[in-house]
Parts: sequence; C-alpha cells; structure tokens
Amino acid sequence: MAGKIVLYSDNGCDLDRDLLDSLGVRMFYLPTMIRGTTYIDRIDIQPSEFYRLLAEPGTIATTSQVNAATFQQEFERVLQAEDVEIIYMAFSGGLSGTYESACLARDLVDPQRITVLDTRSASVGQGLTVVKAARAWAAGQDKVGIIAVIEEHVKRMEHVFIVGNLEMLKRGGRISPAAATIGDLLSIKVTLQIQDGKIIPLEKNRGLKKAQQRMLDIMGERGGELKRQTIGISYSQDRQGALAIRDMVQARFGVEDFLISEIGTLIGAHVGIGTYGVYFLRK
Repeated sequence: MAGKIVLYSDNGCDLDRDLLDSLGVRMFYLPTMIRGTTYIDRIDIQPSEFYRLLAEPGTIATTSQVNAATFQQEFERVLQAEDVEIIYMAFSGGLSGTYESACLARDLVDPQRITVLDTRSASVGQGLTVVKAARAWAAGQDKVGIIAVIEEHVKRMEHVFIVGNLEMLKRGGRISPAAATIGDLLSIKVTLQIQDGKIIPLEKNRGLKKAQQRMLDIMGERGGELKRQTIGISYSQDRQGALAIRDMVQARFGVEDFLISEIGTLIGAHVGIGTYGVYFLRK
C-alpha cells in the first residue's frame, strides 16, 4: 500500500463508516441540527433514526458547513505528527462553503503538502470518487496518479435523482408552494441532476415507476460502457426501492458492480424521505 498520503473526504459522500475505515479514508463532518440538537451523521445518529425524526410533524432539519478553523486544526495536527501529504475530496463547492473553508485552511497551513479538490458531487456520486481514489492509493498510485483519478471522476460523474418529498424542494426554494401542493396531489415526481456542482431540475413525471423508467433512459443516453462501471445508488429510508432500481439497472444494462448506500443527514435534510439517486460516468 502506498504511503505518505492521507486521504480525507466528508459526510457528503454518504458512505458507511465501516467502508470508509476499510479504505483508510478520514472524515470531516458537516453537522445537522434538529430541534436544538446537533448531530454528526452516522456517529451520533443513523439515517434510519434521522428519517424517523424528520417524519414527525413540524420537524425541520438544518445543516452547516465545516469552518476553516476546524480544517486548520486537523491539517496542522496531522502534518505535525506524520510525514505525509493530504488530499481532501470535498462536498460540492456549489452546494456548500465547506470547500472554500478547506482552501483557506490549506493556504494558512501548507499549500505544498495539502491538496483540496472540489468533487462537484454529492451523495454516492462523491462516494464513488472517494472509493476509486482510495483504491488507487491502495494499489500504489502516487499523489499525481490519485489526483488524476479524482479529476477524471469529477469531469465525468453524472447524478440523476428522484426527490420523494416536494415539501423539501419547496423549503429549498426550488419549486413554488403551489407547485408543491399540486405535485403532491398528482403524484408528480421531480427528477434533478447536478451540473457544475449545483442542483438543477431535469424533468417531472407522474408516478414513481414512470420516473424510474426515465432515470434508466437517461442512464442509457448519457452513460459510457455502463456494464463495466461501478454504478452508485442512493436512497432515503426505502432500501427495497433501491434494490428494485438495482435490479432494473442490472437487467437493462448488464451491470454487476454496485455501490448502494443510504442518504445521510446532510443531504437528507434537503431532499427528505423517498429519494432515489443513480450515479455513473458519462461517455
């Protein structure tokens, strides 16, 4: 295993703690606040418990970024204790100020030994990049090679996701209150995507099955050699629904390798229960 490199990411990647530990990836955490209590995703609270709280009437979850002081403290601690270089794969800078905070801390501590990369991704899209980078490190790739793996994923990663709760989109200002009410009455499912690190609407479909079929159509239109990829799937609360999507992808494209993970508190606070995402590399 290659040495002298420490990989970091954050809980925007929605990967379980045991997987991250097995990969040797260290973490920063963007906290979530509910009813005056601050939670750290997958440490203080598991996704299942978070969604139970979120389903209670009147519950609103908010999130905040990692500040520069936190990054500075950790970077200084590690560089003083170990003869290493740091690569940090950050939650999309278009969705949080965390990336900018990390850049500020890098410049204050040691820009020669710290590399901060904006994944322009979220959830398992970011997670796939983290996994590939960690495997490149484990295979003996040097810093330049690992950064090249990350940058290739940043350039090609597609995020397509169906949001289950239009109330969450209304709160985020992505749809109007009237549109949310009508959409719920008509069982409208909104499909979103990430472009240039920001969430933008893609299309609307009536009913979950129609939305899922369109999700697969989009994969077929955009994906490059899907059969040879690891396809990411994320979900909030409904693991059986995620497994059904896995089976659909497998049947249609012959995919055998999947990374399936539940959406944690950071992203779940903004998309709610009943969200499903697929993540793959474009042509």
